[in-house]
Amino acid sequence: MKYFFSLFAVSTLIFSETSIVAETKINQKVIIESNDLMKFDKTSIKLSKGVTYDIVLKNVGKLPKAAMGHNLIILDQGNDAIAFGAKLITDYGATATNDWKPVKAGKKVLAQTKMLGPNESDTIKVKFDKKGTYHFVCSFPGHFAQMRGVIVVE
Repeated sequence: MKYFFSLFAVSTLIFSETSIVAETKINQKVIIESNDLMKFDKTSIKLSKGVTYDIVLKNVGKLPKAAMGHNLIILDQGNDAIAFGAKLITDYGATATNDWKPVKAGKKVLAQTKMLGPNESDTIKVKFDKKGTYHFVCSFPGHFAQMRGVIVVE
């Protein structure tokens, strides 16, 4: 009987430790709001390597999507938001007919939400495998100059 309790105590510790580790690997949520002033409410975010994140973009603006739509594009490391934004239409194929998605950007884009109108939201799942800096930007024409930020992965 005393061996049973010892085995029970040890297994409880082992399984407790496993569940604590598992809890640190569950999805974390980051909410970013965009508005009619062409601003993200967060321009610098610190996240952890190896964790899957639900990144939610909420358009809290009131203007119609055709005039003030917003999306969130996370660029892979080594891609600057301003340089990327300057080439959205000319090099990366972003047009009104494809909701301003940079369809020719290839691996420069790590993840992106859909273009949002007022009171809409979209969620993307992202796992950062490398430490470093990742830029994010809105691809609606002209927004990249103000609607940008960085994610620092530690």
